[in-house]
Amino acid sequence: MDTLHIRIDKGVKTKAGKTLADLGMDMSTAVKIFLHQVIVDKGLPFTPSRNTTALRARWDKEVADALEKGKRYKSAEEAHADI
Repeated sequence: MDTLHIRIDKGVKTKAGKTLADLGMDMSTAVKIFLHQVIVDKGLPFTPSRNTTALRARWDKEVADALEKGKRYKSAEEAHADI
C-alpha cells in the first residue's frame, strides 16, 4: 500500500468532505474510487467542461435513453431478483 499526498484549497476540501460524508464515505474512499475508475475508463471518468448547455444536453439524452430503454420495477425485491 502506498500513500498519496495532495495539496488542495481548504474550502474545497471542507465542502467535498461534507458532500462525501452525506454519501456515507470519507475522502480516502472517494479518491480510491476515482483512481480505480480512471484505470477502468483509461482516462478521466468524466468530461471536464464549463459548457453547461452541452453538459445538460448530454444528461438529458442519457435520461431519455434510460427512460426509453431501461427496465422498470414495481418493487425493490423485483429489481433485486433481476440482478
